[in-house]
Amino acid sequence: MNIDVKKVKICVTVPMKNVQEVRNAICEEGAGVIGNYTFCSMSTKCIGTFKPSESANPYIGTKNKIEFVEEEKLEVVCDINIAKKVVDKLRQVHPYEEPAIDIIPLISEEDL
Repeated sequence: MNIDVKKVKICVTVPMKNVQEVRNAICEEGAGVIGNYTFCSMSTKCIGTFKPSESANPYIGTKNKIEFVEEEKLEVVCDINIAKKVVDKLRQVHPYEEPAIDIIPLISEEDL
């Protein structure tokens, strides 16, 4: 089987109050296109946990204290050719110092 990855799924958790800003920014960069539709995304409410170190500069929380934050996991598909540009934009608008970003290669139905 010869698989040519043309699309990826970009997933990131975002504080609830920042989801729309992040979604708009990455979709305006070209993510979230499925056929004739744009701004396609999926979000799932979740609880994120983290403990900022002494050298961290946390957007939410306190250094050396574990935090539990209501977040949304935001997911979009993205052409591989613009994925770096989209991730760069995501990092610019995301409020966290170190957002957890997953980039998952997608297999086209034609490659099955």
